[in-house]
Amino acid sequence: MSQKNLPSLGLALLPVVLTLGLLALQLFYYGDFTPHIPLAIGLAITSLLGVLRGQTWEDIREGIFHVIHVSMPSVAVLIVVGMIIGTWIASGTVPTLIYYGLNILNPSIFLAAAMILCSVVSVSLGTSWGTVGTVGLALMGIGAGFGVPVYWTAGAVVSGSFFGDKISPLSDTTNLAPAVTGTNVFDHIQNMLATTIPAMLIALVIYLVAEYMFIDTGESSFDAITAITSELQSQFNLGIVPLLPAVVVVVLALTKNPPLPSLFAGVLAGGLVAVFWQGVGIHDVFAYAQSGYSIETGVGDIDNLLNAGGIQSMMWTISLILIALGFGGALERTGCLESIIQSIISKVSSFGAVQTSAIATSFATNVVAGDPYISIALPGRMYSPLYRGMGYSTLNLSRAVEEGGTMMSPLIPWNAGGAFVISALGLGIMDGNLQNLLYIPLAFACWTAPVIGIFYAITGLFSPKATDEERRKWDADNEDVMDMSDHDLGEAQPA
Repeated sequence: MSQKNLPSLGLALLPVVLTLGLLALQLFYYGDFTPHIPLAIGLAITSLLGVLRGQTWEDIREGIFHVIHVSMPSVAVLIVVGMIIGTWIASGTVPTLIYYGLNILNPSIFLAAAMILCSVVSVSLGTSWGTVGTVGLALMGIGAGFGVPVYWTAGAVVSGSFFGDKISPLSDTTNLAPAVTGTNVFDHIQNMLATTIPAMLIALVIYLVAEYMFIDTGESSFDAITAITSELQSQFNLGIVPLLPAVVVVVLALTKNPPLPSLFAGVLAGGLVAVFWQGVGIHDVFAYAQSGYSIETGVGDIDNLLNAGGIQSMMWTISLILIALGFGGALERTGCLESIIQSIISKVSSFGAVQTSAIATSFATNVVAGDPYISIALPGRMYSPLYRGMGYSTLNLSRAVEEGGTMMSPLIPWNAGGAFVISALGLGIMDGNLQNLLYIPLAFACWTAPVIGIFYAITGLFSPKATDEERRKWDADNEDVMDMSDHDLGEAQPA
């Protein structure tokens, strides 16, 4: 849709405001955390707006399914992670990680250690979702044994997992951000360290202080640890062998194999260990991969944690993601998102304002569209000319969209990232345990990174200007565009 056909700002905001109002009604008035229907109604409102403005339903539908198609690899990861959780519990991988974690980790530094461990695994795998669904799940069990509140553990897991996703060269979002802004992926990673490292250090200090001041891991937790470890020993064959599925995934990731096949290899390895080491039947392995693991030990912490996984456990999340993606696709195809962004762009002039607006726009797109890919791609495309016109490197922009896109995604419950975190970590939000939403402010590394980024934007720190090489690349790109335009015009002229 060309700019002259964009809806007015008021019209573009209408479906957004109405949808957010419906979400608020569902969540805060009815106390029902199922945002699917409000988002579906928002999709319908946006589509109706487009039709009333002269677009065809076929055109809008194409935009909806285009966005869904682009994000299908994420849905595939969800399906495989569901299978991993089920088979890795059956194989004893998750129970073994919990058992050794309870015996090795010190409760007084558990949150800090959890964040660091998740960040290392996430950098290695290149996927925050894969880290949350495997190591993160095990850490939830260890935290329960230590008596750490669920939302504190979830906050540390999310902080570490999405830190790794942000700076891993294997991550899809880490490659998407420089691609849409015209920068190099390794330069992009290096530039992000200016906000990522301070954010992680701040989170590390807070988690260490919190363990000491706010979280009680006294004698009662040792009784719980004894109960959990004893029951795990009686229910599973523990040892080195159950760790093989995790080793397989890490080795495949470190040898730069694609994340999805690497994760599926973990499913197969988990199934084999479950059959030959735990004595599980093949049909049972299929059932665990499909519907999740099932166990009744009589120990509440174990039962709550290990009755999990399977493809079906991800269907609530997948259906939410598909609807949210459809809503985002409708907003993009009808020009609503572009109109809102253009309105913001027209009102900023200084570099600090532009950088802050780019971070805020990525975050707002995450909230409205429910998809981290749109929140990176759309602002990344639309803000690039502003940075070039001001003589600033678009590395600033690629960092901004990662901070407002990747890092904030898990903190929005109806976003793809947030919905996955809630489902994979068993936070029980769908059952009304809204207290567990406290993981959002407790994921310190995620929201302090954009705050630091805004501080740099205002002060000019770590805000590189465009290099001569970057300017030459911009000039070459502009010449290519002009040559293509002249070629197209020449073809359009009559002979």
